[in-house]
Amino acid sequence: MLLTQFLWVIKSRMRWAGHVARMGERRGVYRVSVGKPAGKGRLVRPRSRWEDNIKMDLQEVGCGDMDWMELARGRDRWRAFVNAVMNLRGSIKCGEFLD
Repeated sequence: MLLTQFLWVIKSRMRWAGHVARMGERRGVYRVSVGKPAGKGRLVRPRSRWEDNIKMDLQEVGCGDMDWMELARGRDRWRAFVNAVMNLRGSIKCGEFLD
């Protein structure tokens, strides 16, 4: 039950990441999601970016070193990858999605 909810959260975040990757760089959502947060540095941990969450999700499924932005620009490959993550029963081969 908990694993299913965890994978659902990852799938939802990754689907949104696909939409963001296909947006233009001038769009506000793209800049907020991928850009570095502005503001004064804090003395506690650094501010995390939304893109960092996507990278952590990819590490959770064993694909931490892949270029998710390039993969997400291809809608069909990204959809196949997200569906493979959702149907995860062991480990997926990340290289098969990178042509």
